[in-house]
Amino acid sequence: MRRTLIAGTFAFALAASAPLAWAGNYPADNTGKNARDANGDTMTTGDQSESKGDLAITQAIRQKIIADDSLSTNAHNVKIITSGGVVTLRGPVNTAEEKAKISAAAQHVNGVKQVQNQLEIASQ
Repeated sequence: MRRTLIAGTFAFALAASAPLAWAGNYPADNTGKNARDANGDTMTTGDQSESKGDLAITQAIRQKIIADDSLSTNAHNVKIITSGGVVTLRGPVNTAEEKAKISAAAQHVNGVKQVQNQLEIASQ
C-alpha cells in the first residue's frame, strides 16, 4: 500500500510539472509584437479616447464588424482605437479581403476623419 502511495505521488508530481517544462521551451507567438508595442510608438487600446464622440465611433465600427457574418473570428476581434476622430485598426485578420472590408466599414462611420489600417494578415 505504501509503495503504491509513493509511486502515485511521484507520478502525479511528474505529470504536473511536465506542462511547465514544455511551456518554458517555447516563447509566446506574440512575444515580438509585445516588444514592438512596449516602446510607446504604436497605438494600443489604452490610447482609446474617452470622449463621447470617439466612443460612439468605436462602437459603430465594432457593430458593423460583428454584424458581418462573412468575417472570421480574428476579424471580429480586431482592436479599434479612436482618438480625435482618427481610427487605428490593429490585429490579425485571415485575408486581404477581410482587411479591406474592415477598413471600408470604419471609413463609412460618421465622424471618422482618418483610418490608419494596421491590420495584419495572419500566416496560415
